[in-house]
Amino acid sequence: MVFSLMARSLRIEFPRAVYHITSRGDKREKIFENDKDREIFLEILGSVVERYNFLCHAYCLMDNYYHLLIETPDGNLSQGIRQLNGVYTQKFNKIHN
Repeated sequence: MVFSLMARSLRIEFPRAVYHITSRGDKREKIFENDKDREIFLEILGSVVERYNFLCHAYCLMDNYYHLLIETPDGNLSQGIRQLNGVYTQKFNKIHN
């Protein structure tokens, strides 16, 4: 199974904004097959939070979607979320293909 995370419309971005981010698998397919997938996602999320200076206030990882509560001191949400989704999708597809 190959999956991709669904894109959403553009958000207005500005410094110190707080966003509720949600993303789910294409056709509602699973994006987390097991706890190892969740650990990989959280490792990537940690590196994105550090690299893009995000504050992650909360997260929820379900089988076919996730929720994040992210604050962006630098107003750069789309860059970081693109990195998160892209890197995780590549790793998931490599592991599960």
